[in-house]
Amino acid sequence: MREKHEAGHMLLAKLGKKRLRPGGKRATDWLIRQAEIGTDTKILEVACNMGTTAIELAQRYKCHIIGIDLNEAALEKARRNTMEQGLTDHIQFMRGNARELPFEDTSFDIIINEAMLTMLNEKDKLKALREYMRVLKPGGYLLTHDLIIRNDNENREQIVDRLRATIHVNASPLTEEEWNTLLSEQGFLVKTLTGPMSLLSPTGMIRDEGFVNTLLIIKNALKPQYRSMFLRMFQLFRRSKNQFGFIAACSRKSF
Repeated sequence: MREKHEAGHMLLAKLGKKRLRPGGKRATDWLIRQAEIGTDTKILEVACNMGTTAIELAQRYKCHIIGIDLNEAALEKARRNTMEQGLTDHIQFMRGNARELPFEDTSFDIIINEAMLTMLNEKDKLKALREYMRVLKPGGYLLTHDLIIRNDNENREQIVDRLRATIHVNASPLTEEEWNTLLSEQGFLVKTLTGPMSLLSPTGMIRDEGFVNTLLIIKNALKPQYRSMFLRMFQLFRRSKNQFGFIAACSRKSF
C-alpha cells in the first residue's frame, strides 16, 4: 500500500494519539495551573484539534470555551467528542484563523494556543500574537506551548530543514530566549517552563496516552501506509533529543 504523506501532527492524530504537544500533558497541566479558571471564565482555544484540552477544562471547571481550528475534520471530531461527553452547553467549535480572529476586542479571559505558533513564520507569529492581545481582557492570560531549538549555531538551519522535511510542515522553532523576547515585546508579562520534548519518547507517550493506548498507537503506526513516516519522525526526535525541547509560556496582558 502506498505511503501517505501528510503533516506529522495529523498523522499522529490518525494513529490515535490525543496529546499532540511537544511537552505533553506535563506542560499543558503546568499552563492550566498558572491561570485563574472558574465557571464564568471565557476561554478561547486556538488550534484546538480534536478538543482534548477543551473537554478536560469544561469537565473540571464548567467554564465556557470556544475552540477554533482550520481543519474541518478535526473540528468535526471535536464536536462528536464534546457531544459524547455531554458538554455542548460549555464548548463551541468553529473554523477560525489565528491571524484574523472573528471576535470583538477584550472578549476572553484566557487564550490557549498549544503547538501552533511554532508552525508560523516570523510575520505570522506577530500577526497571531497581536490578535491574541486584542481579544484578551486586561489582565488576561495567553497560554502557549511550543517547540524550542537548543542548538543556536551554524547547524541550526540544517536541523530545522530536517524537521520540516520529516513532519511536512514549514515549522519555525525558536530558542528559549527568542520565545521570551517575542512574547515580551508584544506587551506580555511572561513566565515559562522548559524541558525535553516528550511527543514520541516511550516514557512521554505512556505518561500522556496510557500504556494500552500507546500500544494501539504503535500498532497503527506499523501499518504499511504509515510505517515509513512514523519511523522517520521517531528517529528524528530520538537523534535530536539534545537539540529540541518544549517551552510552555504563561503570558499575562498587563493593561
